[in-house]
Amino acid sequence: MARISKNRKAVLAKYDASKEYSLLDAAGVVKEITFTKFDASVDIDVRLGVDPRKADQMVRGVVTLPHGTGKDVRVLVLCTPDKEEEAKAAGADYVGLDEYIQKIEKGWTDIDVIITMPAVMAKVGRLGRILGPRNLMPNPKAGTVTTDVAKAVREVKAGKIDFKVDKTGIIHTSIGKVSFGPEQIAANATEVLATLNRLKPSSAKGTYIKSITLSSTMSPGVVVDKNSI
Repeated sequence: MARISKNRKAVLAKYDASKEYSLLDAAGVVKEITFTKFDASVDIDVRLGVDPRKADQMVRGVVTLPHGTGKDVRVLVLCTPDKEEEAKAAGADYVGLDEYIQKIEKGWTDIDVIITMPAVMAKVGRLGRILGPRNLMPNPKAGTVTTDVAKAVREVKAGKIDFKVDKTGIIHTSIGKVSFGPEQIAANATEVLATLNRLKPSSAKGTYIKSITLSSTMSPGVVVDKNSI
């Protein structure tokens, strides 16, 4: 018989895996059952009643979390020289164009978000095979292809995130850190769910939000009662 670890015993004592919790209670449970020595991320997984294979049911959007993500987002701005100072002043970690395109072509992707301008997308476009699989490719719908790069940098640094339904119909995104209070985690989750409801495809039939789960980097999932939202 497999031996149950001390932490696993503590987890099992603190929550019922078969129970559905309110969003606020679920946030509190995730905090209680996370035993990492680092400040783990808190994630939300939402299973949607859509078929991502159909173009008119692809759910993608952006949301600004009221309490931010809790992590230092590394931002690269690929822009023309006249926009470089604006981007730097707004807090971009890396600013430039050709030199960074060359670095990326050689395999450098040590960044979280790339912001660029329509005027240079012809150059950036050839990086699609590298950036696409890493979800780093700038996209106008996500607000990362814009003429106002400074505003885009400030929004990303303040907690703006983008999300996209995966091929199994699930939205998965980080909404904070375990060090956040339950109210902060719940508020961030509520903003994501409200945005998802606004993005419901008209062609999606039946139940739209099928299930909601909160978890941390190394915790079990806590099921949220979607009727309590």
